[in-house]
Amino acid sequence: MLVIILSVLAAAGVTTGIAAVAWLLLSTKKSGNKLRRTREEAASTLSHADAEKRRIILEAQEEAIKIREAGDKEITEQRRELNRIERRYIQREEQLDKKSAALQEHESELSQRESRAHSALQSAENIKLQHTRELERIASLTIDEAKDIVIKRSENEASHELARRYYELEREHEARADENARRIITLAINRLATDVVSESTTAVVSLPNDEMKGRLIGREGRNIRALEAQTGVDIIVDDTPGIVTLSCFDPVRREIARLALTQLVKDGRIQPARIEESVNRAIRDIEETMWKAGEAATFEVGVSGLDPELIRLLGRLKYRYSYGENVLTHSIEVGLLAGMLASEVGANVQTARAGGLLHDIGKALTHEIPGPHAEIGYDLTTRNGITSVVSNCVLEHHDDDHSSIESFLVAAADGISAARPGARKESIEQYTRRLRELEDTANSFDGVQRAFAIQAGREVRVMVSPDDVDDIACATLARNIAGKVSRDLQFPGQIKVTVIRETRQESIAR
Repeated sequence: MLVIILSVLAAAGVTTGIAAVAWLLLSTKKSGNKLRRTREEAASTLSHADAEKRRIILEAQEEAIKIREAGDKEITEQRRELNRIERRYIQREEQLDKKSAALQEHESELSQRESRAHSALQSAENIKLQHTRELERIASLTIDEAKDIVIKRSENEASHELARRYYELEREHEARADENARRIITLAINRLATDVVSESTTAVVSLPNDEMKGRLIGREGRNIRALEAQTGVDIIVDDTPGIVTLSCFDPVRREIARLALTQLVKDGRIQPARIEESVNRAIRDIEETMWKAGEAATFEVGVSGLDPELIRLLGRLKYRYSYGENVLTHSIEVGLLAGMLASEVGANVQTARAGGLLHDIGKALTHEIPGPHAEIGYDLTTRNGITSVVSNCVLEHHDDDHSSIESFLVAAADGISAARPGARKESIEQYTRRLRELEDTANSFDGVQRAFAIQAGREVRVMVSPDDVDDIACATLARNIAGKVSRDLQFPGQIKVTVIRETRQESIAR
């Protein structure tokens, strides 16, 4: 360091060297003061740190003492609690030992009683066997024979009591049930107003003149053969002036032929190519008409969400007739009636409406699929996403047993719609056969003297022998006749069965 200072002084002048030495001395003195102050501050900080350390150590020792005292206290309490629990368990064990000893004594006593009871029962069985043998000897009957006599007597008494009770209940509830049913049905019928639609199985097309008949037949009958082959309809051209008759069991094909023939007559150009074109156009028109009719039926009844296939088949019922009654009109009426009946009795209105509207949908395919229309309709609705409750309404609308109240209401609405005056018509042969079958069914029961079908087959009155059938048995006989009529016969609406028992006493005055 000194060498450096001397070098600086040699390099600079004397004055400059003196100033530099003075500055160096001052700087060294200041650094020594700072170092002294720093040492004093460090010593003070260490002193404070030692004091803080001693204070923290004392506090930690005090806290550790407190924690240890609390732990000792908690351990003491736990030991007391454990001792108390141990004493309680010891007491319970002593009590259980006492109870176990008492149960063993009781079990031993029960075993002795069971042994004595078994001996007594064996003695009683021996005495019963002796008494039974003595009774058999006195009565000259075996036990099985006596049981048969008692059972038969009990069955006869129970049957008579059941018939009597049924007779009383039927008379008790008949007035109220008839009144409620009459009120509900009357309200439903009054709320529904529909027209009666009837049509025959033939259609007539008007011709402008008799010359058109020759053009319709064509050379060697080629035109009429082509039209019959395209439509599957019999075309009757006779001497009746100005008309041609179309005959076919399928109403859809008959309507297609009518539309095609009407267009051909209007156009005047009748030839095989024009016939095929007209028939195809008529098929498209009929398909559109059936679709619109099916949609209109769903809107009128208030049923939505049906599969398009079901809507198309509903529209097909527009050209289907049963006993002269239009099936689509009948289905709409049944749907509305079933909904009204459901609203009166508190059932599901939408389910009843849907079941009523679809109940005869199987008739749209009866010419194509063999089997009852109810089963065909059930298969159709099941395959096309209809709920099981509605499908059962379709299946059961001609049955006596119903899986739901809506199914019963659909069957009732179907009977009401079919039984309305003028709703259906039938031939005289069918009418007389139905009456004869009704009377024969009633006459097939024992005790029936005569049976008469009256009110166009809506009621059958049965005269019974008073010696063979009593008043109570009349109710059972009426119910049995009604059940057999429902099972064996087919009829529109409902049939009332009235059983009449008359007793006459004669005497001669001399």
